[in-house]
Amino acid sequence: MIPRQDRASALTRCPNPAPACATAPSPQTRMDETVIQTPYYLIDKSKLQINMEKIARLRELSGARALLALKCFATWGVFDFMSGYMDGTTSSSLNEVRLGRERFGKETHAYSVAYADHEIDEVVSHADKIIFNSISQLNRFSSQSEAITRGLRLNPGVSSSTFDLADPARPFSRLGEWDLAKVEPVMDLISGFMIHNNCENGDFALFDQMLGDIEQKFGPLLKKAEWVSLGGGIHFTGDDYPLEQFAERLKRFAGAYNVQVYLEPGEASITKSTTLEVTVLDTLFNGKNLAIVDSSIEAHMLDLLIYRENAKIEPDSGDHRYMICGKSCLAGDIFGEFNFPAKLSLGDRISVQDAAGYTMVKKNWFNGVQMPSIAIRELDGSIRTVRAFDYADFEHSLS
Repeated sequence: MIPRQDRASALTRCPNPAPACATAPSPQTRMDETVIQTPYYLIDKSKLQINMEKIARLRELSGARALLALKCFATWGVFDFMSGYMDGTTSSSLNEVRLGRERFGKETHAYSVAYADHEIDEVVSHADKIIFNSISQLNRFSSQSEAITRGLRLNPGVSSSTFDLADPARPFSRLGEWDLAKVEPVMDLISGFMIHNNCENGDFALFDQMLGDIEQKFGPLLKKAEWVSLGGGIHFTGDDYPLEQFAERLKRFAGAYNVQVYLEPGEASITKSTTLEVTVLDTLFNGKNLAIVDSSIEAHMLDLLIYRENAKIEPDSGDHRYMICGKSCLAGDIFGEFNFPAKLSLGDRISVQDAAGYTMVKKNWFNGVQMPSIAIRELDGSIRTVRAFDYADFEHSLS
């Protein structure tokens, strides 16, 4: 649900990929990148490792624990790698909490805007901590959840979001409790809080300011807590982010209230680690040069459509400008306009950068467009396909 500021795409000239009718590679197959049928997501472990090492460094400096936000990225084929650098997972549904427990392990937090009667027992069975969105849900499921650690989401009424659609502090927000007077009476049922009000926030000064606002508003509650999760949306793995200052602020917050701090990095965990590999299928001219690729933003990079954003190109230079278009029937299925050093031709490959967050978790079968396979580039440079989709997956998703 969060817009990306630094997505990019780059043109590479490759041999023509396998024909469209070729059989999809079987999972776990090792192969050369140029023979994998596009479209596919390519997760590069060497780039993922850069983020993981920053997370590990922050944990060491601050004492905070880091939980992967599965709502952003849940491709479990790299969980064994990521779990060496992180403390566990946090979720937004029964399916996610189960995936976190079974595929990632370690500490497993459960959160949902609302739990249903028929799912609460299973949620509790998979979770170490359960965080309720409202006091009414906390009271409703107090007996079912009494055997595990419980928390409550707080809403401070301010956030860093510039998009109303993604703003947890928007007017009439349903996300969390805001009234101290209502929370105080249920403190004996919980031991901590989750506060998520950072969204695409790469500004440490703004984070510091908003954390100060939280302390001012919720200080009396924080003093009674044992742990506090500050959520995700903090781009502390970004270039030039003051990691040491961030760590010091977290450590100071933890010391002031004697709490264990948690962070829930989603984008920060996987930024710039993954590409969406696509192939040019056709070129046209209709007042502008158009290139149609074998992918779709509505099906494969949905947030570009939701937030009316373009992908970027690196270096986005050259004398030949094209509008890169998806192949679905949606008129606005457009990746953006980019400059290239040469004319695009059928079979040319384009790599859409930063394609990990809120993509694979949102991919869909709109128009029946081929769902991208998922491949991993290992640290030694070898590539393996871990998931491929076919007609049976499409058919079974419909009934």
